[in-house]
Amino acid sequence: MKRHFERFLADESATMALARQVYAALPGDFSGWTVLLTGELGAGKSTFARALIQAAGHSGVVPSPTYTLVEPYELRSGKLYHVDLYRISDEEELRYLGWNELDDGFRMVEWPDRAPGLTADADLVLQLVVEGNGRNASIRGLSDRGAALVDSLVQGDFKD
Repeated sequence: MKRHFERFLADESATMALARQVYAALPGDFSGWTVLLTGELGAGKSTFARALIQAAGHSGVVPSPTYTLVEPYELRSGKLYHVDLYRISDEEELRYLGWNELDDGFRMVEWPDRAPGLTADADLVLQLVVEGNGRNASIRGLSDRGAALVDSLVQGDFKD
């Protein structure tokens, strides 16, 4: 089973297409999944998150959770939580965020390096690295189901 997938993303539309592919590779019930989004400021984490949320069926505005920390969505696939930890300075703050109450849905977390303990229970990590006008995207499966999703991306075998 593959645990690693890489792709060069030439522009924003390529980042959005990758998000749609990741969503298409997810199971119908994606409750309990955690996806970590890493990369420097402006690397495309929010673009990826917005596109995945829209692919999951949200048709309204997708605000950045930088100030609210968590934006919840009720979608056809279940609950999805877009989490931004940029303003978190200590992992203990996750308790006050109500992190444990978010395990009934899909958690997509920007700036997970602010809470390194999240990696232990995460399924996927997407790293975006700016290269020229584009981005290098790397997706690693951290759990068995994450590795299976990566495998389906590598093989191009996902629902669309």
